[in-house]
Amino acid sequence: MDDLFADRTISEQTLGRADIAPLVGGLPHHLVDCDLDEADLSGLDLSRWTFERCQLRRTDLTGAKLDGSRWMSCRGGFATFAGADLREAALTACDFNNGAFRRAKLFGSKFERCKLTGADLTDASALDMEFKETLLVNARLPGFSFRKQVVTAVDFSQADLAKCDFRGTLFDGCSLRDATLDGCRFDGADLRGADISGLRLVNAGLFRGATISREQAGQLLGELGLNVR
Repeated sequence: MDDLFADRTISEQTLGRADIAPLVGGLPHHLVDCDLDEADLSGLDLSRWTFERCQLRRTDLTGAKLDGSRWMSCRGGFATFAGADLREAALTACDFNNGAFRRAKLFGSKFERCKLTGADLTDASALDMEFKETLLVNARLPGFSFRKQVVTAVDFSQADLAKCDFRGTLFDGCSLRDATLDGCRFDGADLRGADISGLRLVNAGLFRGATISREQAGQLLGELGLNVR
């Protein structure tokens, strides 16, 4: 990675807007082990920049251009990406708990092995984006489309998934435990690889046309005091 960026790698520095802004407009940089906590980077063009093991707690990236950026093992609790352009971005093993991604452009972005507990992705544009092995516990993702995706090891426990599109989705090692599913569509979905505990029988109509296991059916019917053998 360092060879790729040559003299454009910055390591182990505490950086703020005054340090980053002069670098904008040139070739993308590679930041390694840098401290960007609480920095105001809003509106900056950081397209194709790479962030590795950086600290971004409460960093403000509102409206920033981050298309094609790469994020590896970064920590950014409460960071703000509201309205940012994260098209084709890749985030791996990052922790952005309680991050704000409202209205962000996430077309084609990928989140793998990330922690997004409590994150707010309301009104984000998310066509063709992908979550894999990611925690979205108590996150807000109303209206997201996962149609015909294979969703692997994603924890949606207690998340707001109202009006999400799960038609034809295959769940593999996922959890929907206690999630808000009002208005969701599951036609053709395979839910056998999902934990649906905590859902009420009143929600059963949402799963019309979906495939569930006998065990999952038993969980739903258990509310009526019936035993499925």
